[in-house]
Amino acid sequence: MMRTKTLLAATALGFLAAPAQADTICEWMDFARKALPDRPTQGQLTMIRDGNGDHSETKVALAMFEALNAIDHRYQSYVAMPVGSAAADQQAAAMTAATEVLLKLAPANKTALQESYDLAMAGIADGPAKSEAVAIGKQAAAAVLAIPDIDSKVAQSPYRPLTAPGRWVPTNLPVLGPYSVAYRPWVLKSASEVRPAAPPALTSERYARDLDEVRRLGGMTSKERTATQTLMARYRINSDEMPALREMMDQQGRRLVDNARVFALYSMIGDDAGMAMADGKLFYNYWRPITAIRNADADDNPATSAEPGWLPLINTPGHPEYPCGHCIGAGATAELMTAVGGLKPAWGVRIASGSLGTSAVQVTPDWDEWARQVSFSRTLGGVHYRFSNEAGEAMGRKVARLGLERALQPLPAAEVRPAS
Repeated sequence: MMRTKTLLAATALGFLAAPAQADTICEWMDFARKALPDRPTQGQLTMIRDGNGDHSETKVALAMFEALNAIDHRYQSYVAMPVGSAAADQQAAAMTAATEVLLKLAPANKTALQESYDLAMAGIADGPAKSEAVAIGKQAAAAVLAIPDIDSKVAQSPYRPLTAPGRWVPTNLPVLGPYSVAYRPWVLKSASEVRPAAPPALTSERYARDLDEVRRLGGMTSKERTATQTLMARYRINSDEMPALREMMDQQGRRLVDNARVFALYSMIGDDAGMAMADGKLFYNYWRPITAIRNADADDNPATSAEPGWLPLINTPGHPEYPCGHCIGAGATAELMTAVGGLKPAWGVRIASGSLGTSAVQVTPDWDEWARQVSFSRTLGGVHYRFSNEAGEAMGRKVARLGLERALQPLPAAEVRPAS
């Protein structure tokens, strides 16, 4: 989580270069996910001023890109990183950049991080190429770490449940904190730049139709949902795109900097898509299907009827409904991956499930079909309306396209460092 013709042309040129060393990027991103602390929950943290780790993986990815791009100069720098020695060892530079960021953001794991780095670096021969790479990696990490997390101009307003004086409402706060829309965007101008239009009126035909669809297909005891659709609802709750990323990055002819760029864009666009999601949800504060279906006798729509005991197939997330967040993420990823690797990879779109630890990799024919499955799975699970899915996917695709237009763009041919 999208890509312009310029990017596609640059990607095509990349396939003429030497084979990539994809494991350096993929494996260190895997390592970062294990080393970084878990994100605090709303119950632990309500206001932040200096960041809470949400963008930590992105900083690792961006630091590796900046270090590699300083050596193999092919794209615009996000942090105005100067061009470095072309002879510097690229793997050493990437590992150094990643480690320096992790040491800053995961201090509790300092010993394990340093030991892992030392052992990895021991496999690289000492000499100018290694020492120059270490210097470049440290410079890249410092530049990325200097980027502020929070936009101090954005007010962090605590969430206030809507209720009448004296009337009880659930006291659990949403998992979206006041800080969710206060991050400094990577590519968007603001969290609200891609905010969707309002959802359909409760009295509209579209609302009644989509409410009925989620009632019929998304209920815990639905008789209309097929066995395959039930599996889709469960397996698409959270997805792991690493198999698809790794498959693409292992293709013949990709440069290490190309792969680092994809990870940086994937992470930056993902962060901004998440912030856009939070903005929309907090702005509209729209009710979930379980609330709407149980209270359909109060929506002033003659085409709906209440079902007081209705329950969704999967647990309803603890935040407002509109727009669909999973759909934003899927749309952003599909748009990005289509631009950098094609809509229909020869090996298929290979996605694991982050929801179920025992799931095998599943394959869809193309990125659009995968995004469609993710979006529809939210209706099949009983937690989103189709109009919310469509709005979310459109938002994600827009964030991705803006990311490709605004960040890490290919340099003009005259500025590209000749292949060594």
